[in-house]
Amino acid sequence: MRIGIDLGGTKIEGLALADDGRALARHRVPAPRGDYDRSVGAIAGMVAHLEQAAGTRGSVGVGIPGAVSPATGLVKNANSTWLIGTPLQEDLSRALDRPVRLANDANCFALSEATDGAAAGAAVVFGVILGTGTGGGVVVHGRVIAGANAIAGEWGHNPMPGPRDDERPGPRCYCGRSGCIETFLSGPALSRDYGEGVRGEAIVARAEAGEPAALACLARYEERLARALGSVINVLDPDVIVLGGGLSNITRLYASVPALWPPYVFSDRVDTRLVRAAHGDASGVRGAAWLWSREEGGRP
Repeated sequence: MRIGIDLGGTKIEGLALADDGRALARHRVPAPRGDYDRSVGAIAGMVAHLEQAAGTRGSVGVGIPGAVSPATGLVKNANSTWLIGTPLQEDLSRALDRPVRLANDANCFALSEATDGAAAGAAVVFGVILGTGTGGGVVVHGRVIAGANAIAGEWGHNPMPGPRDDERPGPRCYCGRSGCIETFLSGPALSRDYGEGVRGEAIVARAEAGEPAALACLARYEERLARALGSVINVLDPDVIVLGGGLSNITRLYASVPALWPPYVFSDRVDTRLVRAAHGDASGVRGAAWLWSREEGGRP
């Protein structure tokens, strides 16, 4: 059995998976925001609850909103700032009395979809989360690629490729730079581009009703997404790009973006497929469970 934990900023979700991918038990609790020690305790309690419900012990993988630094072994780049600088992997392994694997939540998302989701069987998969932020993860032949600096897939903090005059210098990003891809393609970025504080789903509804301003806003978003993903295809050349997060529910993206990206890709044709995540919001926690591979039998 494999246990996956998705450590979010507002909630902690847990899932116990059988070896064939069946869900054996689920549990969700509020995240102890701002309290590291209580976060560790909540994860330990979650694992105990899932193991009791499933009736067996399992391996544990945890998806986090950040990464473990290869240099220090401490958490970095976490928007849940109370995790930054902590030895989370070490503390969880001690609390659970077993090895624990940690990975960025976008990497977990990509792994889930590459294992038994929308990109199952594909050799190279790029997983994209279009939500509050713009995350990404890379899976090659069923394994997450973290990279030498544990930042593989962090496309959202590259500059928007080929910025237009009205896109320079671009909105300020929380990372300290301006014009990052995230500042154009996240959910808040779409709302800001439309104005009036209107959220993404309302913009889509207005576009479907034929409102010119909403249609123009979505057209700008699609062109920017095509431009940004074109640069990813040039570097990684993935078989499949999987979209997750709230904005992945915009159905028109899956036809319009591939139609727009050929001019930005250095190839005579583009065979990369753009697909919607099969497991939806559950992909992150499923991917955390799959950090322990089938070959390992789900045992720490």
